Amino acid sequence: MSPYELTRTLPEDATDAALRADVLHGLTQSPKSLPPKWFYDARGSELFEEITALDEYYPTRAEREILLDRAPEIAAATGARTLVELGSGSSEKTRHLLDALPLLHSYVPVDVSGSALTGAADTLLAERPDLHVHALIADFTKELTLPDTPGPRLVAFLGGTIGNLLPDERADFLASVRAMLVPGDALLLGTDLVKDESVLVRAYDDASGVTAAFNKNVLAVVDRELGADFDPADFDHVALWDSGRRWIEMRLRARRDLTVKIPELDLVVTFEAGEEMRTEVSAKFTQTTVRSELAGAGMELAHWWTDEAGRFALSLATAV
Repeated sequence: MSPYELTRTLPEDATDAALRADVLHGLTQSPKSLPPKWFYDARGSELFEEITALDEYYPTRAEREILLDRAPEIAAATGARTLVELGSGSSEKTRHLLDALPLLHSYVPVDVSGSALTGAADTLLAERPDLHVHALIADFTKELTLPDTPGPRLVAFLGGTIGNLLPDERADFLASVRAMLVPGDALLLGTDLVKDESVLVRAYDDASGVTAAFNKNVLAVVDRELGADFDPADFDHVALWDSGRRWIEMRLRARRDLTVKIPELDLVVTFEAGEEMRTEVSAKFTQTTVRSELAGAGMELAHWWTDEAGRFALSLATAV
């Protein structure tokens, strides 16, 4: 079997420390907020997989359509020998790229979850025994040092996850990606596109309530990890379109006046009836805005592909 290496660049307690910092910061601000990365414990990941299969939730299907149709073009345009995937998770979508890259030598998945990386690597190596996998337990929003693998390298950031970053965070992230690239390397970026408000809202507020359960799962994470006494039944799921910022916001709205205790932080938080706490933004883009944000980070949009319905885009960018 080909080599598998796992490198940890995060301290063992980094996740716990980050959760504490995010909860303390977010719940002492006005308006209150919690970052969307804390949706994804085991239960949250299961719920998100359910979401991707919903009729209302188009992004996963649309991106898969592009990957299946355009993977040979992506391979021809990049000649990649190393594929780096940021926020790789189960590496499920990446298989379409792996199949289409004839010169591929190494795959570098990057994720905060060591168990997810190991599980994905086991599956990939069983299917592709010649592949070299060098997994990184790391936070892709921070500066990364990539392993010494053959170029050219293709850095993939899929799923529209870049939309979960606020504008300043996106600028910092794209600048950090640009710093990884050397001549010949490229960035493959997935972005959800601006479309009719009703389509967008339905994608984040499905009729069966799966997204609502996913949204409320962040409360269960805080309860379990920090000893809090949130009751998800005290909150309603809210999804709305902000046309000025061009993003969907998911929020949790308090159904009544309530007080929440978080013993691990020695924190007591009060909510007024109707008060809303932001749990996610999901920005939507146009080709013009993607080109502009890439240019601001020192990259040039080289290729632009969408699904047939024009709902989602994959763009290929190179360093200027």
